[in-house]
Amino acid sequence: MNGFARTSKFRYNTHGPNLRSAIMLAGGNDDMATTGTVFGRLALGALGVTLASPGIVLAQGDAAPTYSKDVAPIFREKCEACHRPGYIAPMSLQTYAESRPWARSIKNRVETRQMPPWHIDPAVGIQDFQNDRSLSQIEIDTIVRWADAGAPQGNPADMPPPAVFPDDDVWNYADRFGGPPDLIIKSTPHTMPALSQDHWWKPTVPTGLTEDRWVRAIEIRPSTIEGRKITHHALAILVQEEDEADKASLVADGGAGLLMDWAVGKEGEIMRENSGKLMKAGSQIHWDIHYSSAGEEITDTAELGLYFYPKDAPPKHRQVLNIWMGIEGGPSNLLLAPNSVTTTSQHHVLPQNGRIENFQAHQHLRGKGMQMTAITPDGRSQVLSRVSNFSFNWHNNYVYADDAAPLLPKGTVIEIKSWWDNTSANRANPDPNQWVGWGARTVDEMAHAWVNVTYLDDEDFAAAKAEREAALAETTDTGAQ
Repeated sequence: MNGFARTSKFRYNTHGPNLRSAIMLAGGNDDMATTGTVFGRLALGALGVTLASPGIVLAQGDAAPTYSKDVAPIFREKCEACHRPGYIAPMSLQTYAESRPWARSIKNRVETRQMPPWHIDPAVGIQDFQNDRSLSQIEIDTIVRWADAGAPQGNPADMPPPAVFPDDDVWNYADRFGGPPDLIIKSTPHTMPALSQDHWWKPTVPTGLTEDRWVRAIEIRPSTIEGRKITHHALAILVQEEDEADKASLVADGGAGLLMDWAVGKEGEIMRENSGKLMKAGSQIHWDIHYSSAGEEITDTAELGLYFYPKDAPPKHRQVLNIWMGIEGGPSNLLLAPNSVTTTSQHHVLPQNGRIENFQAHQHLRGKGMQMTAITPDGRSQVLSRVSNFSFNWHNNYVYADDAAPLLPKGTVIEIKSWWDNTSANRANPDPNQWVGWGARTVDEMAHAWVNVTYLDDEDFAAAKAEREAALAETTDTGAQ
């Protein structure tokens, strides 16, 4: 998926009464909003931008990039899904007239890699992802040079075709799979008072399945636009009876477990080819939904959209979503002292050969980073991914490209290292003078990675490695010609 190109308006959680006002404040004020929740600096720039004079000449002597020819195509691909009328960003970037007043601010946000929101450290670990929304260095340089040159428009005839986005009621993967999900399961309605402490709503509802089905893609979203204001996150946990063969396919303990988690910034999950999640006849979904008040009474549900494999073409491998903690000794051991920076880690052992499909860090307001490292049985250590500038406002799921997803043998140790900044230097911190422990509230802390693993037997693991090595050799040979 390219950037925000398939991101629906439903994908963003306002988590408060007035997102647009909060975003505008975030752009114009370095202090984060802390009343009930922190919205963060989601938007580009501040109001009242002073532009460079159009007469400034680039030091390089090259022709300056223009909006029409060079910048607009970047905005089309990576920015406009949010930066268009009626959507989460405070300003539209679909036309030159809309974009030019923000040129200096845009330059600052892309140059510092605050926008688009993509927090994988580019200096370490795997860099190839299916859903990479980040800007390349060339794209960043183009925008910077355009702003420094006075943000010239160029020839309007050079503009790319207008972007086409789905309606709000269209699911993100509808185009890919030819329509809405095969099955949509809703939580029971919950009413959130206008003013209240946070609520955790945990109903269990039947899936309605009368036969076993394999899932190839999953989406979760609040049912209404109003529901986005109160929905902090939603977990869909699969509850079902497993026979002995099913249990063996799970590999890890704990049953079918979590189908998917949803939080702000997450679009959905597509299973890698020939792998999926098994839903049994008579299964149920146990919802775990975190609601926050938004200044008005709102009743809403969450929706789980499921796309199935054809009945006559089930996948070979069963994918399992793991919750890998990054707190030594477990959640009860987390305690952040006031005005301190804390680092801790936890280790997990792969019970079978596996392909790591993704990396999704989860922390709260004091969270600053998380790293996933693989230590193979032969003693070699490799950093797989590192989020160096975690933002609670964007729960990005980093899905590895097909030829980059780590293939790791049984017995590999996965280290999840986490660090927090409970000081005033962390602008998202509501109070650096507080002791902070583990907890479900936004003002508490957490540290775990959501990681999908496709477990492989020895034969399939050897075949996957051979295929990967052949592809790498072909790429190397092609590059050498």
